[in-house]
Amino acid sequence: MYNLALYLYLFGVAVCSLFNEKVRKMWRGERDAFRVLREQVDPNVQYVWFHTASLGEFEQGRPLMERLRKEHPEYKILLTFFSPSGYEVRKNYEGADIITYLPLDTITNARRFLRLVHPVMAFFIKYEFWYNYLHILKKRNVPVYSVSSIFRPGQVFFKWYGRQYARVLHCFTHFFVQNDVSRELLAGCDITDVTVVGDTRFDRVLQIKEAAKQLLVVEAFKQDCPVFVAGSSWPPDEEIFIRYFNQHKEWKLIIAPHVIGEDHLRQIEKLLEGRKVARYTEAEDVTDCDVLIINCFGLLSSIYHYGDVTYVGGGFGVGIHNVLEAAVWDVPVIFGPNNQKFQEAQGLKAAGGGFDIQSYEDFAQLMERFASDRSYLQQASERAGKFVGSLAGATDKILSAVF
Repeated sequence: MYNLALYLYLFGVAVCSLFNEKVRKMWRGERDAFRVLREQVDPNVQYVWFHTASLGEFEQGRPLMERLRKEHPEYKILLTFFSPSGYEVRKNYEGADIITYLPLDTITNARRFLRLVHPVMAFFIKYEFWYNYLHILKKRNVPVYSVSSIFRPGQVFFKWYGRQYARVLHCFTHFFVQNDVSRELLAGCDITDVTVVGDTRFDRVLQIKEAAKQLLVVEAFKQDCPVFVAGSSWPPDEEIFIRYFNQHKEWKLIIAPHVIGEDHLRQIEKLLEGRKVARYTEAEDVTDCDVLIINCFGLLSSIYHYGDVTYVGGGFGVGIHNVLEAAVWDVPVIFGPNNQKFQEAQGLKAAGGGFDIQSYEDFAQLMERFASDRSYLQQASERAGKFVGSLAGATDKILSAVF
């Protein structure tokens, strides 16, 4: 059934690639992967394989890759992606020796891929459960580790109709999971090679903080004013916080939208009634501006440093973006209601450094509390930073267990 579904999916991807650029990149990348491997794999080298679906999973695997490269230079690193949103951004990442798409999980592809690579071990990040690759790896006695994985009762593995697919879980040598619930669910499937280590993303955001850029334009913009930073925002997010700050002009506002296309930027500017707005890449003098729009990528993790209160978008859509990148800077983080499946957001809320809102009224009430009660704001800021720091260390635990 799994393999039949794969071939149907493959046919659908081939058709969609005719009309969708993102799908076309994935389709071409997967087909080109074998050429890349034939040209770049050195048969005399030992490869450690890291597979990440997209950019978020890459960030979870990155601390492990960089530590492995530093502490075990005898290995080379093969990094594969499933999604163009990961591969296209990190295809030139210097921390890996070979970077390519992972061909779709057919039996033929899996056998061909593993004949070319011969990895000595493999790390699959978070939600990656490729049935054929994993079964062949197990048959070849290659150690396979699941990193930062997290399980919930509603997943297919734990349903009566998912028992056959759940066999894939037994292909892993060890699971390094995020929480006790995941460990207990795996125990119910007779899987006991499990260690609760937390999430490597906490290690990654601390790395990002240490490498943060000094942004002179943002410093000139901030001056001595209170600043609200909104990161990875979408239109439903922007309609809420812009409405509030149009009425509270004592705050300066930095907006780093998730989509920076011209239409979206103009939509944001249209909402900003009577405020002097500058775009980051076009700004010459921002000292008298009170709204700064970040119309480029790569700066958000450093920009959060300049905020007194932050907002992370996506919570009024498919789900919030990375709240840890903001919280690591000792600032409170606000986000929308779709955050239940994000353990880091739930933990941040419980620690008192994260706040979810359901509506404009919730947002306005919370901002009034922050503005009128400095001790409350300071307390929330400290709790956000302490939450991140207290949960770091997963990378050390994983590497010490594997090596």
